[in-house]
Amino acid sequence: MRFLAKDLTTAARDKKDTEIEVSGWVHRIRDMGGITFVVLRDRSGLAQLVFDQKPEDSGGALTLESVICASGCATLNEKAPGGAELRVKSFKTLSKAAPDLPYQVNADILKMGLETILDNRLLSLRNPKVQAIFKVQATIAAAFAEALRKQDFTEIKSSKLVGSGTEGGTELFTVEYFDRKVCLAQSPQFYKEVMVASGLERVFEIAPVYRAEKHDTPRHLNEYVSLDVEMGFIESEKDLIELEKNVLAHIFEEVAQKNPGELEMWNARVPDSGAVANAPTVPYDESLRIANGEAAKTRGAGASSRIFDMNPEAERLICEWAKREHGIDLVFVNEFPRRYRPFYTYPLDKGEEGTAVSTMSFDCLFRGLEITSGGRRHHDYNAFVETLPRFGIKSEEMPGYCALLKYGCPPHGGFAIGLERLTEKILGLSSVKEASLFPRDRKRVEP
Repeated sequence: MRFLAKDLTTAARDKKDTEIEVSGWVHRIRDMGGITFVVLRDRSGLAQLVFDQKPEDSGGALTLESVICASGCATLNEKAPGGAELRVKSFKTLSKAAPDLPYQVNADILKMGLETILDNRLLSLRNPKVQAIFKVQATIAAAFAEALRKQDFTEIKSSKLVGSGTEGGTELFTVEYFDRKVCLAQSPQFYKEVMVASGLERVFEIAPVYRAEKHDTPRHLNEYVSLDVEMGFIESEKDLIELEKNVLAHIFEEVAQKNPGELEMWNARVPDSGAVANAPTVPYDESLRIANGEAAKTRGAGASSRIFDMNPEAERLICEWAKREHGIDLVFVNEFPRRYRPFYTYPLDKGEEGTAVSTMSFDCLFRGLEITSGGRRHHDYNAFVETLPRFGIKSEEMPGYCALLKYGCPPHGGFAIGLERLTEKILGLSSVKEASLFPRDRKRVEP
């Protein structure tokens, strides 16, 4: 019977004279002359193996990252990982690793550059600290789904091959599709709305989306996982904000309970789930006033430059303000001007000429970064058709949306959380690319 590394202490206490078996990867080797210590790595963590002589097989000396199976007796040792070690009686090599490793798996990744980590992704993913990122990420995704299922949401899976962009714009990847070109979906937006209008009312999806944006920053990926939500019969974006608060509170609680070791590896903490309720909702114009006020404190009275939109500096400053004033660096900015929101966003008020000035939309900012964008959508066909020309769009260019609204659609809205961005901010990573298993950006399409 195979024991995991984390079970070695229990085995040492309960079965001191019973021979047990462990298997995994050789993480570290320390040759002390008459005795050799080998640190074994498996999915549960690290275990120390003690060899009375230098471990060799038919191929010669044991090498780092070789996969082995070892048998022996477990004994307590407070200096060993987990407080126990295995006194090896026999072992066999299941797969021998070449000695010329191009990447040091057991090294401190904080001392390695991001490009080195990503260029050697097949090996860097073996590092326990790197794996911790994706264990936390798995908890986030599972908690997101669990929180929504508890509120009667149905999970959907929509197509990622679309005839055109559902959000408009030119930031689309095209692919060959038999005798025509189609696009990779930049959002499941339209399909979420279709399913709300179908009568499901509440739906969510966890799936990749694709953005052909020519960015090369720590904030952006060209392929990322979107945690999407759509809900019918809402009055405003504030219903969605309350929903997201509940979802985030559950996510933080689950990560705290299920990933304490991973959080410790990154010296990270999640917000208290109860504190999420205190996260402020600040209208866009007011958020800019706050950001400029915070900037003035930093820059000094003589500084003249101002912040005119919700740029990265503003996001950072308003989160710092929220942390100080509300006890949590989580803030919802709502009532965005129409010029910053897509054509389907529901208007909040009217200007002198009868056009929308602001919208029922919002962003969620967490620890200085936008992790969510959302809002209420148009549901009235006539109002929607009337709005399109203001965005330079003809109704015949949006046959799907027009049909969706023409035949009965409830007031609805939704939001999308970037999984990698949320992971990055929970763990305090330096780049969103660290939170992607195989990041795709302008220059990286392998492995």
